[in-house]
Amino acid sequence: MNKVILAENAGFCFGVQRAVEEALKVKKQYDKKIYTLGPLIHNNDVVMYLEENNIYAIEYSEIDKLNEGDVILIRSHGVSKEVTENLEKRGLIVVNATCPYVTNIHKKVNKYSDLGYNIVILGDDKHPEVVGINGWCNNNAVITKDGTFDKKLSKKICVVSQTTEKEETWKKTVSNLSSLSKELLAFNTICSATEVRQKSANELSKTVDTMIVIGGRNSSNTTKLYQIAKTNCPNTIHIENSKELTKEFIEENKGKTVGITAGASTPDWIIKEVIDIMEGKS
Repeated sequence: MNKVILAENAGFCFGVQRAVEEALKVKKQYDKKIYTLGPLIHNNDVVMYLEENNIYAIEYSEIDKLNEGDVILIRSHGVSKEVTENLEKRGLIVVNATCPYVTNIHKKVNKYSDLGYNIVILGDDKHPEVVGINGWCNNNAVITKDGTFDKKLSKKICVVSQTTEKEETWKKTVSNLSSLSKELLAFNTICSATEVRQKSANELSKTVDTMIVIGGRNSSNTTKLYQIAKTNCPNTIHIENSKELTKEFIEENKGKTVGITAGASTPDWIIKEVIDIMEGKS
C-alpha cells in the first residue's frame, strides 16, 4: 500500500475557478453556444467538459466567423486593449473573465508606460498572458525569460512579472535591472497562489520517493512545478490525467511514498482519480 501525500496547495486557482464558473453561468444566461477566446484554461479535460456544455474555444484569427450578438468570453489570461476594443466594435457580447491579478498588471503597465517608463516583463513572450500585458503598453515592453538583458534600456524602468513565474527568477531580474537603471519601479506580480503552490511542491518533493505533477502539457505554472519537484526528487513525472499513469509506473512505486501536486488549471476530480489509483483504490 502506498503512502500518498497531496501538496498543501494544489489544483484550481482563484482566477481559473472564476473563469470556468463564469463560462457556465453565461452559458445558462444566454442559453446558446458560447465562445471563449482561445482555450479557456490550459487543460484538455476541462476544455472537453466545456465543449460538452456547448462552450467552444475560438482563436482571434477566426473572429470573422462570429456574428453580431454572439457571446465571447475573455479567459483568465487576459488580452490587449486593442483586442477588447475590436471585439466590442464587432457587436459581440464580450464577457471579461480576466483574472483580477492580471487586470492589475494591465493597469500598472498602462499607467507607467504613459508616464514614460520603459516597461519590462519577466515571462514567456509567446504566453497569452504576456502578449496581453504587452498590449497595454503599445507592445513596446522588453520581455525577458530569464532576467538577463542584451539590449539597452532607458534609465526609467517599470518591471512586472507573468503571474506564474518563479520567485528566484524575479529576484535575479530585479537585481540585474537595479544596476542598469537610475529609476526602477519593481512590482512583484507573481500570483500568491503560484507562490504557495511552488513553496509546497518544493517542501513536499524533498520528503518523498516519487512526485507526480498533474496539469496541462502547455500550462506554464505546471511546468514550473515539475521543474521544482524534479530538482529535489529525480523520480518526478508530469502527467495530464490518470490515463497517463502506466502499469509499470504504478508497479514500480508500490510501497513507496508518493507526493502529488497539480497546476492551477487542474480540477479536483482529476487529482482525485490519480490519488485513488496510486492508493490502489481503483
